[in-house]
Amino acid sequence: MNEVFKGLKIGFAVTGSFCTFRKCFEQAEILKNMGAKLIPVMSENASTVSTRFGSAEDNVNKFREICGKDVITSIADAEPIGPKNMTDIMVVAPCTSNTASKLAGSITDTAVTMAVKSHLRSGKPVVLAIASNDSLMGSAKNIGELFNRKNYYFVPMLQDDCTKKPASLVSEFSMLPQAIESALKGVQLRPIIYHRSD
Repeated sequence: MNEVFKGLKIGFAVTGSFCTFRKCFEQAEILKNMGAKLIPVMSENASTVSTRFGSAEDNVNKFREICGKDVITSIADAEPIGPKNMTDIMVVAPCTSNTASKLAGSITDTAVTMAVKSHLRSGKPVVLAIASNDSLMGSAKNIGELFNRKNYYFVPMLQDDCTKKPASLVSEFSMLPQAIESALKGVQLRPIIYHRSD
């Protein structure tokens, strides 16, 4: 067990990139097995919309089972995260471009954006695992804004299909533990955007 994660209170927030839920839940399980205490949060869409990647009920139940706690799904329930010192670090995985845009504009209208805002009141780190088909187009300016925002860190990402989806960026979710450990030291993993050689 990595001693960095033993007892570490991680807010693990999930937004609506449904095709990446499986990978993100796998990382939540890994973090839990490393000794972290997970506080699960899901945006309203993530927790209520059923897709070909699974039913909303199954996704919420799976996340609850992994974390061993009820999933926070409302703004009201997310608000105490900061005042009650519930988290040492906040992870948003997956983080859609919609959520990244709201964070860049300090918009608080979902359970996840409230969780991040409440956590940030103490100046603690936030790690974003971007997953968006629009990352290098309309959303690029908002993601770029967060690159320069204090306390925000990114899981390294790559173009998942630069031919068919040239504007798409998806985080390398397997690097989430490394990104968390680095963020706790105030360091951004680099390269932030890379090309897989295989």
